[in-house]
Amino acid sequence: MTAENGNSGATPEAAEPTEARSGFGFRYGDASRVVDGADGARLALFADLSRDPVRFEGTLRDPVAAREALSALRAVVASDLRYTPKDRTQYLAWKRLQEQTTGAAAWQAQQAYFEWLSRNDPLAWFVLDPVVTVHPDGVLFEVFSKDEGAYAALTLDRDAFDISGEPAFGTTHIDFSDALFDGIQRMRSYRTTTVSIGAEAVAVATEGQPVIEKQIRVPDTWLRGFLQVQSASTLTRASATFAPIDLYNALRHLRLNADQKKKGRALRLEMVPGETPRLILEPWETLIESGGAAYAGEKAEVVRIWGRRRLMLIQRFLPFAESVEVHVVGSGLPSFWVMRGNGMTLTLGLTGFTAANWSQALLFDILLPRPEGDDPAVGEALDHLKSCWHDTAEGIASAIGAPVAEARRALQSACQRGLAMYDIAAGRYRLRPLVGEAPDPAKLAYRTPAERAAHDLVEAGAVRVESRNTIPTVGTEIVGQVNITADKREFRPTMLIDGEGRVRKADCTCAPIRKNGLRRGPCAHLIALRLQIAADRRAQQAKGRAAIEVATKTFARRRGGRETVYQVSLDRSRLKVRWGDRGGRERVQTLWFDSTDDARVAFFDRVDALEAGGYLDATAE
Repeated sequence: MTAENGNSGATPEAAEPTEARSGFGFRYGDASRVVDGADGARLALFADLSRDPVRFEGTLRDPVAAREALSALRAVVASDLRYTPKDRTQYLAWKRLQEQTTGAAAWQAQQAYFEWLSRNDPLAWFVLDPVVTVHPDGVLFEVFSKDEGAYAALTLDRDAFDISGEPAFGTTHIDFSDALFDGIQRMRSYRTTTVSIGAEAVAVATEGQPVIEKQIRVPDTWLRGFLQVQSASTLTRASATFAPIDLYNALRHLRLNADQKKKGRALRLEMVPGETPRLILEPWETLIESGGAAYAGEKAEVVRIWGRRRLMLIQRFLPFAESVEVHVVGSGLPSFWVMRGNGMTLTLGLTGFTAANWSQALLFDILLPRPEGDDPAVGEALDHLKSCWHDTAEGIASAIGAPVAEARRALQSACQRGLAMYDIAAGRYRLRPLVGEAPDPAKLAYRTPAERAAHDLVEAGAVRVESRNTIPTVGTEIVGQVNITADKREFRPTMLIDGEGRVRKADCTCAPIRKNGLRRGPCAHLIALRLQIAADRRAQQAKGRAAIEVATKTFARRRGGRETVYQVSLDRSRLKVRWGDRGGRERVQTLWFDSTDDARVAFFDRVDALEAGGYLDATAE
C-alpha cells in the first residue's frame, strides 16, 4: 500500500483498515495474590521472569490507604468508557457456551470461556500488565486504561514501608488478576501486610509447578497512546492547587447530574495570578472556589479539560489525599491530577480527547517530537540514569554536558520510545523500560496510514487554506484545497471548528468520505487540512501581529455569579465583536475598514483593552 503524497495518487484510506498490533510475552513464577498467614497477610507480586531481576520486600505502615490506592489503579486499568451500541450477539453466544459446558470440569469450562472471549471480545486481552518500578526512593506502579483515555501512576515512598532486606532496583511487570484484586480488598488495618516483589515473591509454589506464560497482542495505537500521554507530562505549562474537598464537590455534582446533550461537558479551570483557582462545571456553570494556594503563574489562563467523568476513577483514593494539584498543557489537551497522601502519591493523566475527537489528538501530536532515528543524546541521558536511576532535567544536562533544552528534548524522545518516564509528581526523570525490548519507533510514528499520508501532503506543500467563514454562535467554517500534482487531482476538504477548537463537522470530495462519511475515520485530506491550519497559526505567531489577517479571540471576566464573555474576530478588513453574559443573549457589532491594516490595529486595540480590564484570554488552542 503506497502512502499518498505530492508525487503519488494512491489513497490509503480507500482500503479496508487493518489494525497493527505489537506482541508481548510475560513469564511469571506464579500468580500474584494475597497470602494469609498467622503473622499477617503478604501481598505477593510475582515479577516477570523474562526481565532483569527486581526485588523488594517491606511491611506497609498504612495497609488501608495502600488498599484504596491499589484499588484505584485497578479501576483505571479496567476502565473502558467508549460508546458501544447494544448488541445481544455476544450474550447469545455466551448462553450457548453455558449450555455446552454444563457438567464439564472446572478447567475445561475455564478454557472454553477463554477461547470464547478471544473470539467474541478480543479487546479484553488488550491490557498490558501493570508496570512496577523499584527505585531507591520507593515503588512506582503504572497502568493505562483499555480505552486509551487515562494513565495512572501510584508511588509508594520508602517512608510508607518498614523495609527488610536489600532491594534490587529495576522495572518489571506483575499480573493484576481478579484474584489479586479480591485479595487486596481483604487488607485490613488491624493486621500487618507485607509487600513482596520479585521472581519468587513468596515461597508458596509447589515443586515443579509450571511457569505462567501470557502472550498479549495490543494495538499499536494503544501502546502509542500510553507512551505519548505519559511523555506529555513534560509539556505542562500551568499548575494549580486545590483542596481534596474541592475535587470531591466537583465529582459529587457530576454524580448527581447527568450530562446534557448538545451542551458543554468541560471542566473549566480559571487561573488568575494572585487569586485562588476556580473550577467551573459546564453547562450548569457551577463554580467551585479552590481551597488551596493562590495561583503563582505569570499569566491568567482559562483551560477546558475534557473527559471529566474519568476523575471518578480515583474516588477511592480521595479520602486519603492531603492535597490535589492539576497540571495542564492547554484546552482539550492532556491534564494531570496529582494527589498526595501520607507516603503515597497518585497521578491520574487524562488524554483530553476521545477516539472520535481526532482533531485534538492531531494538535497534541504536533507538540511532541516524533521518535525517529538515533539520537546520541538519548543514549547519554539513559546511561546517566542507569547510574542513578532518577534525576532532574538540570542534573542530567549537567552530567552529559548539554544545554537543559537539548537534554529535555532527548529525554522526551526517550519517554516516547518507552525507555524512560517523567514523574510529574516528583519533578524528575526515571529509568523505566516499558517492556523488555523497546518498541519499533517507526510503528509508533503515526496512528494510521491516512495520518502518514497527511503529513506527506503538508510537507510537499500540497495543502492550503482557501477560505474562512465565521458563523455567529457556531464557529469557523474552513475550506481547504489539496492538489495531487502527479495525477492532476484536486480535493476540497471542509470543516467547521467551534469556539472551543473542536471539529463539529467535516466533509471532503474524495471517494472514501463520499462513500462512508467519517465512520471509518477522517481521510488524509481532512487530517492534512487540520495540520495546515495549525501550521499557519504557528507561522502567524512567529511573525508577530503584523502578519495576522484572520484571527478570533475570546475573553471572559467573572464578577460575583455573572460571567461576561467577549469575542473579537478579525477577517481581513472586517472586525466583528460579540459580547454578553454567558448563556444569555449576545450583542453583535460589525465594523468595516478601508484596509486590513486598519482593521488589524482596531482588533488589537480591543484585545489590549480587554486584557487591561481584567478579562481572561479564553481562546481555544
